[in-house]
Amino acid sequence: MAISPGSDAAFSGQKPTHSESPRSRKFLLTEEEIFYMNCRAAYLTVFKSSLDNIISKDQLYLALQHAGRNPSQKTINKYWTPQTAKLNFDDFCIILRKEKPTSKAELLKSFKQLDVNDNGSILHTDLYKLLTKKGEKMTREEVNAIINLADVNADGKFDYIKFCKLYMATNEQCLKTTLEKLEVDSKLRRQQFGSHMEGTPERDPSPVPKASPRIIRKPDQESISNKGDTRNSSLATARQFKTSVSFTITMGADSNQNSKLIEPHSIKEWQCVQSKGCFFLEEDGEITSHQYKMQIAQRSLVYITIKPLSLSQAEGKPSPWLSVDTALYILKENESQANLQLLCFTELRNRETFGWTGELGPGIYWLVPSTTGCRLRKKIKPVTEEVQLVYRDETGELFLTKEFRSTLSDIFEVIDLDGNGLLSLEEYNFFELRTSGEKCDEDAWAVCRENFDTKKNELTRQGFMDLNLMEATDREGDPRDLWVTLHSMGYNKALELTEACPFVIDIYADKCKPRIKAVRMEACSRQLEKAICKSVLNKGNAKVMDGYENIIVYTYRRDTWITSVIENKSDNKVIIHINNELSKNCVNNRGLDVFAVEVAPKSAMVCQHVMPLNERQEWIYYCVYSLIS
Repeated sequence: MAISPGSDAAFSGQKPTHSESPRSRKFLLTEEEIFYMNCRAAYLTVFKSSLDNIISKDQLYLALQHAGRNPSQKTINKYWTPQTAKLNFDDFCIILRKEKPTSKAELLKSFKQLDVNDNGSILHTDLYKLLTKKGEKMTREEVNAIINLADVNADGKFDYIKFCKLYMATNEQCLKTTLEKLEVDSKLRRQQFGSHMEGTPERDPSPVPKASPRIIRKPDQESISNKGDTRNSSLATARQFKTSVSFTITMGADSNQNSKLIEPHSIKEWQCVQSKGCFFLEEDGEITSHQYKMQIAQRSLVYITIKPLSLSQAEGKPSPWLSVDTALYILKENESQANLQLLCFTELRNRETFGWTGELGPGIYWLVPSTTGCRLRKKIKPVTEEVQLVYRDETGELFLTKEFRSTLSDIFEVIDLDGNGLLSLEEYNFFELRTSGEKCDEDAWAVCRENFDTKKNELTRQGFMDLNLMEATDREGDPRDLWVTLHSMGYNKALELTEACPFVIDIYADKCKPRIKAVRMEACSRQLEKAICKSVLNKGNAKVMDGYENIIVYTYRRDTWITSVIENKSDNKVIIHINNELSKNCVNNRGLDVFAVEVAPKSAMVCQHVMPLNERQEWIYYCVYSLIS
């Protein structure tokens, strides 16, 4: 649900190639700003505005090429599925964070594996076999196009060293061209870089105030520490905005006691169903989770809860996910999936459990889990010492270490969605999609059942252990593939679960047995964004920008967090500057005290979520929203 701007490296791993003007020398850009500048430059090479949508695979391919990527068809298909209708600029930025540009070293390493004579060249016959028979196969015409490149081919051989130089030079020139195109249009330079940008990279000294130096802070740094002179400078420049509106909310310690979740008295007589799932923190700071369909056969009183899942952590190991906030949005399916109606969400709380009680009629409902992202975030302290995953005994036989087996047991607990102690093919495929990006088909599953312990055609916990041992054995004890799996599931090198939050959903109904099924795993969807906006617009405190009646800021206060939404009813996009510097004991999902957002015309967007750093202390939310343009 939350998209926190991370501290990614620059766009292409190279130094920016844009021309250096007096302004750019005076105002140095952060890595994040360079990234967004390059994203925008590539996007505006294909589209007239960052508010235009990508509506075809060809447009996505072209935009990625202008961004210095060379996507394969498999990569394009990963982001443009049969269900995809469009992608926006923010989606494009997320793709660029995930699809890193190929480095020269990586290219050379790939080609050197085929260079049997180690002389910097590959025979055309060997190259042809490789490119048309292995991996993502190229057509004869595509291979001929490479072989016919005069600068890198001679005497029936392909000079891959020259090719790598040519490839990198072409990418650099492509990036340089897109940046120069952006720089030519001064109007475009003054625009914001999408709805998650902290400030405009070409920082014009007027009228937009200089962004706080703290925007490059690591995500977990406290929002209220060491403000220095930025507080005064922010206040001094406030008058340069067109108009501003502010909110002040004081929350007491342990304020969640005000609206406590209470179980229905006769709940023991109700029918119950349970399903597990997980929030996963992606490299770009976005959060992915399972989503569900629920069926209610007849009108019933329903009690629904969601909470973090307890795991059998070893003594002394931290359990940071247990403090992560969770919520469940309940949407009614009408004529089509695209037309979902928000009914309610789990608003009441009892310690780590959030819940809702009410009457639901017969029908299909979507359950969309959500977390603000205030507490599920990248850690600033890296773990350098790597836990051993496998070992060999005196006979040379390979075994899994006790620590790794314990972690695999916890992973099994998380991916066993229905909690029956077994993994069905459907459950296992959620795991496979998460860790490898591919599904296991029926034939492969049949082989798995033949070779590993199963029960009722489902994989047992021991079978899951043996499957991982086989993977280690196939790699002759090399744990790198195992670490890929562990990192994908949210574990660090110390086997601590720091970048995921498993959860459990319980559903009770008094008149019928509810049914629940996990149907997909994805990042914050349009439906979830709309649901959050609608709930805040319905229940939040609204303030209109003075002199701009079409721009409204809504703030919705819950006992545990505060959410703000900006609604733009006008026919033009607006840019809103947000300043949280005077808040106390607060943390927001963006990890920034000062940032800006771009709101499209006739739309609403979630601006930020705010929570206390320490729930046992009073926290004060003070935020100023200012109109830039």
